[in-house]
Amino acid sequence: MDFTLLLSTFVTVFLAELGDKTQLATVALSGTSDRPLAVFLGSSSALVLASLIGALAGGSIATVIPTDMLQLAAGIGFLVIGIRLLWPESQQPDS
Repeated sequence: MDFTLLLSTFVTVFLAELGDKTQLATVALSGTSDRPLAVFLGSSSALVLASLIGALAGGSIATVIPTDMLQLAAGIGFLVIGIRLLWPESQQPDS
């Protein structure tokens, strides 16, 4: 087991998940329920399943596409998302 990779993955996902929609939905569900353990088990199971799908998909894609190309595509994708978030779309006039 590569503990460095395990730790860096944990820290990255943990920080990425703080304050996102999933955590807010979990807080809302827990606040409207008297069974926080059930909410925890449901939300953590969903995160584990989504992560499993991502890891399997990434591993499968990596056998077909070189790692450098995957990293480049991911980097470009994140840049496009960031630019779209920072660049306001033009306001359409009301008709």
